Amino acid sequence: MQTSHCLLIRALRDISVITAFSLSDWDLFIRQARQANLLSKIYYLLDTAKLLSQVPEKPLHHLQSIYYISQRHSASARWEITEINKVLAPVNVPVILLKGTAYLAQNLDIAKGRLFNDLDILVPKQKIEKVEKELWKNGWLSFHHNEYDQRYYRQWMHELPPLKHENRGTVLDVHHTILPETSKLTVNTEKLFQDIIPVAGSDNIYTFSQPDLILHSATHLFSDGELEHGLRDLSDLDGLIRDFSAHNNDFWQILIERAFELGLERPLFYAVRYCRLILETPVADKVSGLLAPCKPNGFLLSVLDRLFIRALMPPHKSCDDRLTSVARFALYIRSHYLRMPLYLLIPHLLRKFFFSDKERV
Repeated sequence: MQTSHCLLIRALRDISVITAFSLSDWDLFIRQARQANLLSKIYYLLDTAKLLSQVPEKPLHHLQSIYYISQRHSASARWEITEINKVLAPVNVPVILLKGTAYLAQNLDIAKGRLFNDLDILVPKQKIEKVEKELWKNGWLSFHHNEYDQRYYRQWMHELPPLKHENRGTVLDVHHTILPETSKLTVNTEKLFQDIIPVAGSDNIYTFSQPDLILHSATHLFSDGELEHGLRDLSDLDGLIRDFSAHNNDFWQILIERAFELGLERPLFYAVRYCRLILETPVADKVSGLLAPCKPNGFLLSVLDRLFIRALMPPHKSCDDRLTSVARFALYIRSHYLRMPLYLLIPHLLRKFFFSDKERV
């Protein structure tokens, strides 16, 4: 499948392409970026490249509006991090920020223009009951009330049922590892806690190290079946790789060694492959050689290429072909197959299919 027909993909590869856009191109481009949850990031890229003067008035209005919203989201997320730091201080455990909040706390460029739907944290499994109790005492309540949902999260998954603050409405996901307990892919969670970076101004808040930020992002993206924001996550990986590799000559060697140490070399292989194929992320050929032992067999890789390249396009009809919906459905099923053994998976999928939205996990 060709990707160059998608205006958003072309702009993420090289933001200067917008200088050749017609008004109809801008109309389509704005819609693609909005659907991919990347509109505010586009504003940041244009501002950084000093290209805002090249944007027509109406598209610029859309871009400015969403960027102002993203700034409010960032301020709110920083405030929530401060509150979580206070609430969990009595538990005296490391609290690791995940995904967007981690990028924000470390002031990474990829956090600029980001919209936050929820917050994700990781705590040691042996302390998760104490963490949940402190959060509950401070207004963080579960909104999954039926017995099946509770058992699904607590017995099989890698996190508590999502929590929502009773006053602020903020959603918090509390993880104890980065993959489900029943997943076919396993990770050495203890080692994740051995290489963490403190967040300035906090008592017990941390983020992953640079290699682990990439490995977690890759693991999340290529194990998940909900790919509506897949291009945003791939763009995150592209930004992390470009940023970290530019400032460390030993970056790739450290990253690949860490991937093998944690058992996450296959997700890293996929991250490098699809960043290069879709976003033209600059990666030396020797890196692919170092990752060759993680490569799936030729037939499987050919199938996955056809699936992921379609599924990681912006979720807009202008970027679809006749097989896009099939690809996304196939990856949805794949994610559940990776997540759970068949004896759990089949009843779970049947339940998701037959029960109402309120009953679904």
